[in-house]
Amino acid sequence: MKPVPSGRRGRLPLSLRRRPVPWERQRPTWRDAGPAVIARALKRAEARPSGNWYVVGASGELRADRPLARTVAGQEVVVWRGPDGRPAGGPGVCPHLGAPLRDSPVRCGTLVCHWHGLALDGTPHAGWVPLPVHDDGVLLWVRLDELGGEAPLDAPVVARRPERATALTAVYSGTGVCEVEDIVANRLDPWHGAWFHPHAFADLTVVGSPDGADGPPGTVAGSSGIAVGSSDTVAGASGIRGTEDAFTVDVSFKVAGRLVVPVRAVFTAPEPRTVVMRITEGEGAGSVVETHATPLGPDELGRPRTAVTEAVLAVSDRPGFAVVRRAAPLLRPLVRAAAGRLWRDDLAYAERRWHLRSTGRFPG
Repeated sequence: MKPVPSGRRGRLPLSLRRRPVPWERQRPTWRDAGPAVIARALKRAEARPSGNWYVVGASGELRADRPLARTVAGQEVVVWRGPDGRPAGGPGVCPHLGAPLRDSPVRCGTLVCHWHGLALDGTPHAGWVPLPVHDDGVLLWVRLDELGGEAPLDAPVVARRPERATALTAVYSGTGVCEVEDIVANRLDPWHGAWFHPHAFADLTVVGSPDGADGPPGTVAGSSGIAVGSSDTVAGASGIRGTEDAFTVDVSFKVAGRLVVPVRAVFTAPEPRTVVMRITEGEGAGSVVETHATPLGPDELGRPRTAVTEAVLAVSDRPGFAVVRRAAPLLRPLVRAAAGRLWRDDLAYAERRWHLRSTGRFPG
């Protein structure tokens, strides 16, 4: 399958699959999806700096009258907007008598504890110490230096994105009983797409991987004619992260029946808790899907819980895409629903992986 060339205005983005292959007659991918290939890519991702930044939610979730709350690795944190509109944040436990600040209101940019009225404006007060917060316009991040244990960065590691003014954006959130590495490992296994998600993908071929598992001998993602070297940059640090571990995939997104949208996509891991998929050829070239994993802490049974936050930034050079952007409030729930359907599968994958690892039965 050859992706539809990008930049050809006026041509319909849809293609008609001439001879659809039944699900059970697809070319098996289990030999290509070598556990060691995925494990090595995962290990390299885990070694990259994050600057101790953790995604805590979507920017659009932050209301004027309530804080956004998240538990990160057992630590309660809250984020709200101050009087100037900038995000402020810190521990989610009131230093006075331990009230849950997640339940406290925001008044004129000040978080007011609902137990005894302790007012927090985002500066140190009465034993409460703020945390660095970053709003990138799509996602909210909190820096937890004691938890991360790394050298801190001034800003999170964020992949290069399309301009928000030209993109349709949507954010999906979900939670699974697993650890961060299980979420990341799922995204570093593109071979499962057409097998595990047949309702969404078809004709999937991994044409480049870090270990040259696909394509001609010695092929690696990034040597296939796609300029991935500029796709992932580090905010707050110099250099490029994750592009040496790129997985390049040719795949068709299913629309209806035999109608599909063929694209080429590249997966990279710029930091330990993030995997980015970027469409490099075909309809929507330049669009990005970011998957972020945030550890939450144990559930009532002591099992680890991890939040998945997936940000979709879709773009197109077609003139009609301006209409799509104007319809964003109507389309965002549909995008989130589509992401949710995929993540019902992928969280089951991640949870199964964690279960096998935790019982010493994971293959390899």
